[in-house]
Amino acid sequence: MIYLDNAATTQPLPSALKEAEKFNNECFFNPSALYRGGLENSKAIAAAREFILKSLRTVSHECIFTSCGSESDNQAIFSFAKRGTLVTTQGEHSAVYKSFLELKNRGADVKFVSLNKNGSVNEDELLETIAKGGVRFVSVVHVNNETGAINDVNALAKTIKLIDKNIVFHSDGVQAYGKLPFRLSSDIDLYSVSAHKINGLKGVGALLKKKNLALSPLIYGGGQEYGLRSGTENVFGIKVFEYAAREKLSDINGYYDKVSALNAAFKEVLDKSLFTVISDEKCSPYILCVSANGVKGEVILHMLEEFGIIVGNGSACSSKNRFSRVIDACGYKNNDGIVRISFNPYLEKSDVVFAVEKLNECVEKLGKVMKK
Repeated sequence: MIYLDNAATTQPLPSALKEAEKFNNECFFNPSALYRGGLENSKAIAAAREFILKSLRTVSHECIFTSCGSESDNQAIFSFAKRGTLVTTQGEHSAVYKSFLELKNRGADVKFVSLNKNGSVNEDELLETIAKGGVRFVSVVHVNNETGAINDVNALAKTIKLIDKNIVFHSDGVQAYGKLPFRLSSDIDLYSVSAHKINGLKGVGALLKKKNLALSPLIYGGGQEYGLRSGTENVFGIKVFEYAAREKLSDINGYYDKVSALNAAFKEVLDKSLFTVISDEKCSPYILCVSANGVKGEVILHMLEEFGIIVGNGSACSSKNRFSRVIDACGYKNNDGIVRISFNPYLEKSDVVFAVEKLNECVEKLGKVMKK
C-alpha cells in the first residue's frame, strides 16, 4: 500500500508504541491514585506535558491534554467566544467553523473572513474587520487542512494585539505541529494540536493556553488536567504522543526537506493538462491539493485504491459533502474533482512517482469515458 492521506491520519510510529507499551501492561495504574504506581504515571504525564511545551519553545503557556484537536478547538472557542464580535476564516477545520456557526445560531456576532486562492486568509480583510472595533475573539488556522496554506499566525497575533491587546487569539495548529519548524509566540493565547497527525494515536490531543487565561472546562468530573479537563488520562496515548513528537522534532528540518522533495517530484510528473494545482509554493509541502478537470474526486479515489494507492478528496471530516466549502471559498466553485495528496517523510520517491503516474492514467481514462 502507498498511503498518501496523512493529513487525515498517520500510521502510529512502531518505536513510539514499543516505548510506551509498559503503560498498557505493568504500568496501567490510574494517574490520580495516591499509591506509587499512580504517582509514577502522574509524573510520566508531567514529562510528556513538559516536552510538548518545550517542543514549541514556550514558557508562556500551559498544556492541557484532551481527546483530540476538535475537543481542543471547542474548549478554546466556547471558553472565550462569549461576547463582542467573533472572527474566524472561511478556511477553518470543521471543528472551528461549525463551532462558530453554532455561536451564530445562538445569536453571536460572527464574521467569516475570505480566503486567497491557495486557502490562506485574506489578511487585509481580517485586519480591517478587527480595526472596526468590538472584536473579542479571533481564530485563524495555522495550516489549512485541505490546501496546506500556511498562515503566519505569530505575525497575525502580534498585529492583532497591537490593534487591541484584549482580543483573545486562537489557532488550530493540528496540521502544523511536528511538521513545520515553529515557536509558539506569547501573542497566541490558545493553540490546538493532535497526536494522530504526527504518528501518534487517535484519541489524544492538547490545548496550549496562556498561563493567565481563565479557561472553562467542557467536561466536569474528577478535576484532572488542572481541573480543566476531567476524566482519567489516557496515559498510554499521551506517552505515544510524546515519543512520536520527540522523533518528529528530532529532525524536523530534515523531514521538512524530504517531504518538500517528495512534493516536488509528485508535481513534476503530474499532468498539468489534466489537473489544476491549488496548493502553491507558499503552502506546507505536507499537503498538495489538485483538481481533476471534469472528473469526480471520489471516483479517482476508488480507482487508485485498486492499485493500492490511498489518497484523500478533501477533509476527511467533510467527506460526505460533494463540494468542499473551503475549496469553494478559494474561488473554485462547485468543484468535485478535488484530490488531496498528503505526504509523510517515510515515503520513498519511487512510490510517490508510481502513485502520480497512476493518478494521471486514471484521470485520462475517465476523461475519455466522459467524452463518449
